[in-house]
Amino acid sequence: MATIRLQREDFDAAAEAAALTRGRSDIGAVVTFTGICRGSEDGDPIAALTLEHFAEMAETEITRHVEDAQQRWALLGVTVVHRYGRITPGENIVLVVTASSHRGEAFAAAEFLMDFLKTRAPFWKQVESAKSKTWVEATAGDDAAAARWEKPRG
Repeated sequence: MATIRLQREDFDAAAEAAALTRGRSDIGAVVTFTGICRGSEDGDPIAALTLEHFAEMAETEITRHVEDAQQRWALLGVTVVHRYGRITPGENIVLVVTASSHRGEAFAAAEFLMDFLKTRAPFWKQVESAKSKTWVEATAGDDAAAARWEKPRG
C-alpha cells in the first residue's frame, strides 16, 4: 500500500501516520520523517523557499523509488507527501511515513526515500533571503548519502 501526493497545502504528519495504520494489526513499526523549512541557511535569514516541479515527472520518479523501497524492505505501507510552491520558515516541506512489522525495515526505507527526495527527485528549490533569490543544488554530502543505496551493477 502506497500513497504519494504532491500538493501546495500543508499536511498533518500524525493524521497521515494514523491513516496508514488504521485497522491494521500487522504493523509493528512506523517511522515518520517531516522536513521543515528552516529560518536560516549558513547564518543568513531565509524569507521563504519556493519549490517547483513537473507534476507527472515528479510523481513518476517518486513512485519508482517507493516501489524500489518496497522491493528492498518488507514494508506494509508507505506515504510520501511533498509540498511545492512558496513555503515559509517553520512550515512543513515533505513527509515520509514507512510501516513494517519491525523497526529496521521502516527506518531503512524512510532513510532511503529521504536520501532520494533530497538529491534526485525532480524538484527545484529556490531560497529567498532579504538580499537575493538563489537556486539550490544537492550538496556533496547529500549525494554521498544517496550513493550508498545504489545497487551494484553486474
